[in-house]
Amino acid sequence: MLVDDIEINIEIAKYMLEDVGVTVTCVENGQLALEQFQNHGAGSFDVILMDIKMPVMNGLDAAKAIRALNRSDAKTIPIIAMTADAYDEDVRRAREAGMNGHLAKPIDIGLLYRTLDELYHRPKA
Repeated sequence: MLVDDIEINIEIAKYMLEDVGVTVTCVENGQLALEQFQNHGAGSFDVILMDIKMPVMNGLDAAKAIRALNRSDAKTIPIIAMTADAYDEDVRRAREAGMNGHLAKPIDIGLLYRTLDELYHRPKA
């Protein structure tokens, strides 16, 4: 799932992801991301790429809400921040909210692909 409130950001990231065969569901804010996650069965999404600053519900609050859900994948789905907020403090807040990683905008395509590759080739605990 790709979560961002800026249409051009969605278009660019969606293109990058679809270019390597990823099926992308796009939503415009954290509340919609939470609803999408809740309304689809466990395992429906492999990863959530989420902006931090959005209207209605920001990415930090959305990540916390997803992690608090009582379902099997809520604690384990990778949630990656994709945001212009790139200071150490921003990375720390993303981790504290339950996010697994942080990608600064503008998105480095190679770093995006490496991050996704690491998520899917990391040994399971």
